[in-house]
Amino acid sequence: GKKPRGRSTPRRPPKKPSNNQKDPVGVYCRVRPLGAEDEECCIEVISNTTIQLHAPDGLKANRNGEFKETQYSFKKVFGIKTTQRELFADVAKPLVEDLIHCKNGLLFTYGVTGSGKTYTMTGSPGQGGLLPRSLDMIFNSIGPYQAKRYVFKPDDKNGMEVQNQVDALLDRQKRDSQTSVPKTPTTRRIDPEFADMISPEEACKAGEVDEDSSYSVFVSYIEIYNNYIYDLLEETPFDPIKPKPPQSKILREDQNHNMYVAGCTEVEVKSTEEAFEVFWRGQKKRRIANTQLNRESSRSHSVFIIKLAQAPLDADGDNVLQDKSQVNVSQLCLVDLAGSERTSRTRAEGNRLREAGNINQSLMTLRTCIEVLRENQMCGTNKMVPYRDSKVTHLFKNYFDGEGKVRMVVCVNPKADDYEETLLVMRFAEMTQEVEVARPVDRPICGFAAGRRQRNQAFKDELTHRLEERGGPVDGVLNQLLQSFHPLPPCEISGPNDDVTLPRLIDALEKRHKIRKLMVEEYNKTANMLKSVLQEQDSNLLSKENFIQEQRGRLGEKDKMIQNQKNEIDRLEKKSKMLEYKIDILQKTTNIYEEDKRSLQHELESREQRLQREMSEKRRMETRMQGIVTDAKLKWEKECERRVNAKQLEMQNKLWVKDEKLKQLKAIVTEGKTENRQPQRPSREKDKVPAKRSVSPSPVPTVRPDPHFPRPGSVSVASCISEWEQGVPHSRRQGSQSPPDSRKRAQGLPDSLRRRRGRCWTGPLVRPLHRRSHSAGGERWVDHKPTTNVDLDTVLQPNIPNAIKVNAPNEKALSKCDKYVLTHQEFASDGEIQTKLIKGEVFKTRGGGQAVQFTDIETLKQENPVAASRKRRSSETGPDGEPMERNWTNVETRCSVAVEMRAGSNLGPGYQHHGYPKRRKP
Repeated sequence: GKKPRGRSTPRRPPKKPSNNQKDPVGVYCRVRPLGAEDEECCIEVISNTTIQLHAPDGLKANRNGEFKETQYSFKKVFGIKTTQRELFADVAKPLVEDLIHCKNGLLFTYGVTGSGKTYTMTGSPGQGGLLPRSLDMIFNSIGPYQAKRYVFKPDDKNGMEVQNQVDALLDRQKRDSQTSVPKTPTTRRIDPEFADMISPEEACKAGEVDEDSSYSVFVSYIEIYNNYIYDLLEETPFDPIKPKPPQSKILREDQNHNMYVAGCTEVEVKSTEEAFEVFWRGQKKRRIANTQLNRESSRSHSVFIIKLAQAPLDADGDNVLQDKSQVNVSQLCLVDLAGSERTSRTRAEGNRLREAGNINQSLMTLRTCIEVLRENQMCGTNKMVPYRDSKVTHLFKNYFDGEGKVRMVVCVNPKADDYEETLLVMRFAEMTQEVEVARPVDRPICGFAAGRRQRNQAFKDELTHRLEERGGPVDGVLNQLLQSFHPLPPCEISGPNDDVTLPRLIDALEKRHKIRKLMVEEYNKTANMLKSVLQEQDSNLLSKENFIQEQRGRLGEKDKMIQNQKNEIDRLEKKSKMLEYKIDILQKTTNIYEEDKRSLQHELESREQRLQREMSEKRRMETRMQGIVTDAKLKWEKECERRVNAKQLEMQNKLWVKDEKLKQLKAIVTEGKTENRQPQRPSREKDKVPAKRSVSPSPVPTVRPDPHFPRPGSVSVASCISEWEQGVPHSRRQGSQSPPDSRKRAQGLPDSLRRRRGRCWTGPLVRPLHRRSHSAGGERWVDHKPTTNVDLDTVLQPNIPNAIKVNAPNEKALSKCDKYVLTHQEFASDGEIQTKLIKGEVFKTRGGGQAVQFTDIETLKQENPVAASRKRRSSETGPDGEPMERNWTNVETRCSVAVEMRAGSNLGPGYQHHGYPKRRKP
């Protein structure tokens, strides 16, 4: 019923425990020194966790006029004086310790070309980088516990299997026969580029290495270029005539859903020198490939993978358990990413430009994955992370899903030329450290207790001590027991009657049987005692482990709380510095504005004083000009009055002479017919002084002779108005003739007398629809004359009898009248003042108010007559130069006479006929 020796219960595939604890991606920053001392520096290390970026001189001020200075915080910042050893101790050493304890790790170096990524990862002779120091720490830690070569063998499915001793021995012999290089080289590397990367005094070692396990290290080196994966350790025959390009590898998923490069070469190494030699072999192959394919090494991603296979030893501690399920494989990926500069800066063309674009596309995919992870964690969304868009992100998707720790070293160059690229790198790094990755859990190695060989030795020592306390050493007790056995008596029987030999033999055997029982009881007693001691120790150990686990949990919570408080303090310090900086800027801006305000205030006061002086000067000039204008106006008024009086006297004399001639002519013509009749009393119109007329003559309509009058010199008012309206229907012209009585009165006088006297025909102002008689009074008018009108002092003036004159219409005046007229003045196109009489009818509304409906517009216009001497004929003048009666047929003569429309005309009131010709300009 006992289990086979050297075997343990097969372990089930460990169920991935749910781990709610998450750690942010650790992002570190390393600043490289400037190439020249006089070169402009754009980065300043403020503290061990914060840097500040200063824009170069060409980009100092943005649109708001503020300085572009930004601060970025990291888990730790390494300045230019940081050594490779200090960087390794903070960044890569925890990942190597996790690798030895079956945990995965991923380490990136990110930055633009020339920022120090390769130096940080690889280093130089005497200044080894992260990669050689990680290898050295691994072998320093597991050196005494390494398994023999070929005991662990890759199964080409991202796993390891354990070979038996015979197969491993055959593989070792095969390798020794194929390689002519001695196992222990007598000389170091000859190439000085590879020599002495790490000094012995800088070597470090991990603690708490499981001594009951056996270890083996496997390395692989791949390159991702143009989104293709190439194996740099693959042994391919070299054809110098027609070299074959390397073949791209594909990604696959193992049984644990982890991604790996299918068919990738994995080399087992047993020392730091051997591992680093394999790395440089791949590095040289990479350089040769770059030279053959004419490409830049900085435009590709290099991935160096370190796999650590470990399996428990059997109970005796001599051989590795032949059980694949007990083998644990952990890996550490060291990735040197390509330069993150934009394609426009690389100055690449053609295929180089396309390849650079693919590299940038892979970095952009990495940024996108980080952004989506950050959004899913911060916003609670469940968006799909596009890992498959790039080989880099697809290969390392398991790390971001919680299969190991993720660290990133951001390398920056402080020179001014890289400022814009460095700004983009800082933003990506700031976003990356906000992503949290699930903390990897501890995986048990096997069913055996850790440190079992030491405990077995301790058990043996304890047993020896107990036995010594009881009776001396174990060998003395056994010897005493063995010596207590009586020697067996002779067993030869002398004869059939021999009764002495057999009883003596039986007696001796019984004594030995009793001694054996005593020994068995002693052993059982000791075993029970040891069992109770072991149970007690196991219970104490479990209680202590539980207590330690509980204390670790509390410690983790405290550490997280402390870290959160540190982050908050850093954020507040950063905010405080930024606010202080803004306060300084605002204070400077306020001082500038105050200075501008004082200068502007002084300028404003000077301008106000100058304005006051100019205003006083203007008032003096206005007073002076007003006096000059008044003097000139009085002068011209006197001159105009003198000229008008002279012209009136001249015209009066001409009219008197003409009147005398007409009386003589009339006496001659009517001498025979009116012998018995007394002559009519001549009119004294000639004795009257003509009314004073304005400088500008009154506008008159065109007058044409009426064919109904017997003489050509007579004028019909109705015909003149109908011809002047030009557009009034014939029926209206017929309806607008003069009343018979007016015509009779007009015909009763000679034409010359009618023209000379300037008699006017008076009539109603509007066209009444229903009117009883002229004596009934007619409608009342509201005569609206605004105060802004100018007194033209013309002969023709609107005369509305029995009208209410107002300056502004009001309800009281409108309620008493049923007609409305508005006198409106404006400038015509020739610059003369034009007066319009806008007439309307007043209606009562249902609400008790009044409304006006406009029905007609009359226009009064002053014009300057043109010279008519050219249009008169010599035959039309009399012997004394005066125009004859047929001058009424001339258009100019007819237009120079103003007539008033009769009652019912569209023009309405306002025109009165005066027989004076229009005054010419002097």
